[in-house]
Amino acid sequence: MGAVVEASRPRRYEQVAERLAEAMAAGTLRPGDRLPSVRQLSLRERVSISTVLQAYLHLESLGLVETRPQSGHYVRRRERLRLEEPRVSRPLTTATPPSSSALVARVYQATRDARMVQLGAAVPAPELLPGPRLHRDMVMLSRQRPDAIGYDMPPGCLELRRQVARRALDWGCALSPDDFITTCGATEAVYLSLAAVARSGDTVAIASPAYYGTLQAMESLGLRALELPSHPRHGLELDALEAALDKRRVAAVLVVPSFSNPLGACMPEENRARLVAMLARREIPLIEDDIYGDLHYGLERARTCKSFDRAGLVLLCGSVSKTLAPGFRVGWVAPGRFQERIELLKFAHTTATPTLPQLAVARFLASGGYDKHLRVLRRRLASQVERMTEAICEHFPEGTRVSRPTGGSLLWVELPPTVDALVLHARALEAGISIAPGHIFSAQPRYTHCIRLNCGQAWSPRLEAAMATLGSLARTLA
Repeated sequence: MGAVVEASRPRRYEQVAERLAEAMAAGTLRPGDRLPSVRQLSLRERVSISTVLQAYLHLESLGLVETRPQSGHYVRRRERLRLEEPRVSRPLTTATPPSSSALVARVYQATRDARMVQLGAAVPAPELLPGPRLHRDMVMLSRQRPDAIGYDMPPGCLELRRQVARRALDWGCALSPDDFITTCGATEAVYLSLAAVARSGDTVAIASPAYYGTLQAMESLGLRALELPSHPRHGLELDALEAALDKRRVAAVLVVPSFSNPLGACMPEENRARLVAMLARREIPLIEDDIYGDLHYGLERARTCKSFDRAGLVLLCGSVSKTLAPGFRVGWVAPGRFQERIELLKFAHTTATPTLPQLAVARFLASGGYDKHLRVLRRRLASQVERMTEAICEHFPEGTRVSRPTGGSLLWVELPPTVDALVLHARALEAGISIAPGHIFSAQPRYTHCIRLNCGQAWSPRLEAAMATLGSLARTLA
């Protein structure tokens, strides 16, 4: 066990870089400030000059530091954001059966092409994730745990459920391991939750624009989507939801309160409490997708809606797909009063969640490595979002609007109305760039001039050139 903990420690230059980044985040080091010379920092940190140079190169790759010839290293000045935020969405107030699966399949064929600059799929790049450490743990566990090749029947891996229950304290929830069921990612958690609380033909209320995967799940279950207005920073408009609930029967409400996909909105805590209370009065289940909850750029994680639940009506879904290992497909749901129903559905749907990945994730969480990894990942994503935003400001046509998320890894770009996002998508593919057109984020014919961009790729000259090309293509359509 000691060797495993040792392997999780950041390298020396990363420790130096982390301390400088923390000083920048705290305002001790401000944009434009000159950083210590390589020799000064080497003496202060008691490290070699090469280690300091590596630290500065690392901070430069994150967009936090710039090098000025014959002058030294400086905290990078951020270009003032000139673009407005997207408008509050105004979808039609009718329940619509989603039918976007064929378009999604066409759009996402490009994600399998390694030659593409991948701005379409909402996944972090492998270099941002602790792959080698997880692989070593998998090998070790395969030797230590011969039972790991067997079925892990619902509710799933106890070690993982214990670790998730411990982390739930940070979410404002006092949950036990028995309150969780492990799933094949958050996608299955949301699907099972929908299946547990709604029947074919029922209406489920969602914020618009909505994650296309949610729309696909609803389509496969025969559900109707009631799309409601969403603010680019605060998420679902609760007044609009309350008005809708007074007029029609809704089987459930589904929200992504922390850094929603695709808007990146974060619902304020008071709105979360109001939402839970509003639905509890009406005995309406709330499906909470918290997949991006750990990716906040600020100091504190937002409380989950589940933390305000006293009636067992909130089904809390999550996973490590956006933070640790997308391919492991490790997720969970805390379904409240729907526990028994979800366990039966889980067994019927996929029988069990693969055991070995659950054990590896549980070990990583228990070691403390996850929190160290998250601190670095959040900073890198925040930097990459800012670099992407600056590129949009510089290269995209006049009249473009862009979201300003405070967490996650996504940007929602509202282009001038004359731009057809599907045409832009096709031309971008020809140029070797994958994007997600706005059409797939609604069951209605909306967001046809919008695109979603993934900021989970490390900033590089290739990515910078791709953003310039994408902006040029957009300008020709504006």
